[in-house]
Amino acid sequence: MKQFTCLLIVLFTLLAMQTQFSSADEWHQWRGKDRTGVWNETGILEEFEGDQIPLRWRVPIGSGYSGPSVADGRVYVTDRLTKPKQIERVHCFDWETGEPIWSYTYDCVYKIDYTAGPRATVTVQDGLAYALGSMGHLHCFDAATGDIVWKRDLNAEYNINMPIWGIASAPIVEAENLIVQIGGKPDACIVAFDRKTGEEKWKALDDNASYSAPIVITQAGKRVLVCWTGANIAGLNPQTGAVYWLYPFPPESFEIAIATPIFDQNELFVTEFRQGSLLLKVAQDKLAVELGWHRKGKNEQNTDALQTTMATPVRLGDYIYGVDSYGELRCLDARNGDRMWEDLSAVRKARWSNIHLVRHPAASDNKVWMFNEHGELLITELSPEGLNIISRAKLIEPTRDQLNRRGGVTWAHPAFAYKHVFIRNDKELVCASLKK
Repeated sequence: MKQFTCLLIVLFTLLAMQTQFSSADEWHQWRGKDRTGVWNETGILEEFEGDQIPLRWRVPIGSGYSGPSVADGRVYVTDRLTKPKQIERVHCFDWETGEPIWSYTYDCVYKIDYTAGPRATVTVQDGLAYALGSMGHLHCFDAATGDIVWKRDLNAEYNINMPIWGIASAPIVEAENLIVQIGGKPDACIVAFDRKTGEEKWKALDDNASYSAPIVITQAGKRVLVCWTGANIAGLNPQTGAVYWLYPFPPESFEIAIATPIFDQNELFVTEFRQGSLLLKVAQDKLAVELGWHRKGKNEQNTDALQTTMATPVRLGDYIYGVDSYGELRCLDARNGDRMWEDLSAVRKARWSNIHLVRHPAASDNKVWMFNEHGELLITELSPEGLNIISRAKLIEPTRDQLNRRGGVTWAHPAFAYKHVFIRNDKELVCASLKK
């Protein structure tokens, strides 16, 4: 009887934990659920009490650009060390305490620029964690234990035309496929693997890779993989790799497409440092796209519409908000690309200055959390009339490994989960409560 009672207690505990994590708003991949950059948690504070956000915990890690992901009560992040030899690592921590659960290390010699560390956020799905390193090492782990389920050296297998800044596009899971953008040759820009076994399912396109993470949308009743490669914006069948449509958008000099495409109101929007802003109309009665508008300035300092380096913009109704090439926060009319306003109060004006934007519709339709490269978290409201900064406070210190200029930066994207925020620099991973 005693054993039976103990068994019931364990089962109820596990059920409670499962309910807790399934009902909470997690951040299990790049830009959260569906890669939309939306946080739907309720009961969140409306302003900060001081200049520094109190930390729940902090743990030391190495350098890297990859943001954390949070799923099933665990936090995942990757980093790089160079002494005594060059390695990349994948870490898993307990979300409540920051205590390490597991860590995996592998040799990785960099042959790329901006060598701080891995770029791609770990993707977690159904008990498996997928990590893609800067030189193309792809690992599938048991998310709870860190045991390797399968692994592949994509650079060795697919003859990658390695981008200047390495492999950065976070893997995406669609049904039973794990899909990556790597720029393999020939005809392996995008490759899909069986997510449980690592077996290749299909490969497509001969484009070079960009740094932009793919998304999946619904078009004309079908699931469509949208991938911004080094040459095209492509719509593919995620199960077979068949190309549904291509829209050429080649780089001016070299591939610099980083921001994730945003899909809203049957329109796709992309923005790039030199090529400017492009909006495509996505047909819903057939698998096709057509140009809505394209705006491009004279050069990187005389821009038109929005010419973003890294941060993915957000769209609220008929307006798009994003960060231009030198840190200018801008609002665009999505109907034509006209600039409604520009604001320089959210981040300093500097080349490649960056702010990550996350919508919080659970609070209000125009509430947006911003994390700037100074390590500040901002609570804001965005509208066609302007930017309203409600509150701002320091979350983490910028460091110099990612960029050894202007006092350092924090370019990683934060994760929002369990009413907390998680972010890293080149020295530590931190967690802070945002509960009301």
